Amino acid sequence: MSRRTSGSAAAAALLLVAASLTACTVGEDDTASSAPGSDFGIPDAALTVMNEERYANSRWQVYVEDLESGDVLVDYFGDAMAEPGSFVKTYSAGAAWLEFGADSTLTTPVKASGDVADGVLQGDLILVGQGDLTMGGRTRPDGTVSITDLDHNDANPLPGATLTPEDPLTGLNDLAAQVKASGIDSISGDVIVDDRLFSGELAGQPVTPININQNIIDVLVTPGAAEGDPATGELIPAVAPWTLTVDVETVEAGGTTALDDPIHTGDGQLTVTGTIAADADPTLKVYVFDDPATFARTAFIEALERAGVSVTADPIAVNPDAALPSEDEVAQLAAVAELESLPLSEEVTYVMKISYNRGAQTLICRLAVVGGSKDCEDGMAVAGEIWQDVGLDTTGASLVDGSGLSGNFITARNAAQAQRIMMERTDADLWVDTLPIMGVDGSLATVQADSEAAGKVFAKTGTLAAFDALNARFRIVTKTLGGVIEAESGRRLLFTVMMNNAFASPEDYIEAVFQANDDVGAIAGAIQQEY
Repeated sequence: MSRRTSGSAAAAALLLVAASLTACTVGEDDTASSAPGSDFGIPDAALTVMNEERYANSRWQVYVEDLESGDVLVDYFGDAMAEPGSFVKTYSAGAAWLEFGADSTLTTPVKASGDVADGVLQGDLILVGQGDLTMGGRTRPDGTVSITDLDHNDANPLPGATLTPEDPLTGLNDLAAQVKASGIDSISGDVIVDDRLFSGELAGQPVTPININQNIIDVLVTPGAAEGDPATGELIPAVAPWTLTVDVETVEAGGTTALDDPIHTGDGQLTVTGTIAADADPTLKVYVFDDPATFARTAFIEALERAGVSVTADPIAVNPDAALPSEDEVAQLAAVAELESLPLSEEVTYVMKISYNRGAQTLICRLAVVGGSKDCEDGMAVAGEIWQDVGLDTTGASLVDGSGLSGNFITARNAAQAQRIMMERTDADLWVDTLPIMGVDGSLATVQADSEAAGKVFAKTGTLAAFDALNARFRIVTKTLGGVIEAESGRRLLFTVMMNNAFASPEDYIEAVFQANDDVGAIAGAIQQEY
């Protein structure tokens, strides 16, 4: 499919005008009624949650319609624009799904730039990044993507993140073994990562075509055996020149575990400080690379050495991308190894279940390439055209990135309209499977787990927060939930619930975020039971 781009977003000045919305108590003024059969149709159990004191300054948008009949069951400010947070990923992932297809895969090649004589490559070995989100490092034996309910990408802001059991270097090891099998025993030139396919940034972090362990290194800290014993730590994956210094005190059992984010002090040296309770599980923190290509190059050289391919180049040197031939020349080189990605449906499952920000933005970057651009920002215009082509009124959304950071706005009705488009496809059930399931997995694993609606709400979450410096408190900018409900009646419902602006003290902030997550789940559960 041919796509056009509208030019780099950097070339256009965007004027964002935010209109303030006056808070009201739902069901207690002339604009809303608490009766489920009213004009708005909000169930009583949902109204009880929406009218809690913690939402006294909040604005709600709720929209529900029947998938089969199209009947609108709930419409409470359904056409009001609001920030949805990571729910935006349904738009970016959906656009990629529509463009590429659920079964599509990527092939990451390794190219040889010279001749091979007596097992020696007289030239460079080039790993060409294609935007594969997992590079073989999260593939289960059955070919599906491996996830945890709280992913390592979120380990720094949120406690409780865990690692999947798979080796994040699996893909590189596979490629290295293929290089050896091709007849290359040593490389006289260099090993280079070609990451020129696209270029982008998200929240100050690079979004690139090469992704090894999601371009982060995991820091796993284990308490000492008893109070006062030194804590220990390890880096996963272990790749030169990265080393770890652990300055963490083991405190009494039941004490406070509070680890600071790892700090890079230079030359690959990471330091983690803080306290960890003697009875705590190993606790995860992460460090995000600012030069993913150099990390990938070193990790690939180490994989080659493990496979029996010797490399004369300095393994920890900065990726020498200036030595690359032109992209056209690289494209013409013979591939000595290839790695096939997971199907897009599995990549989207990873993005949606755990709300993987850089992963969602990478999908937008891949769309930019479809439009003939290397600038990831241009992928948003391509996504817009894709949605317009299938009938979505894109004026019901105003999006600036694919992950759902601040500055994105949608209406609850538009979100449901997008879901309808996905649910009317022949692969609708596969799409639903990518969404977190309430009370079961992903970002909804612990939400309403004991309710009668558990397992029957398939929905993407969204969260944004900001610090209110005037009052030294946190503002939950948004808590969003939207997707598909298998209602008690047997009907399938499309729904969106958005809450904007709730407040919490710094001490209660994390608890308030989880409470808001549970509350939007409770509203979805009330809708599931009512209709």
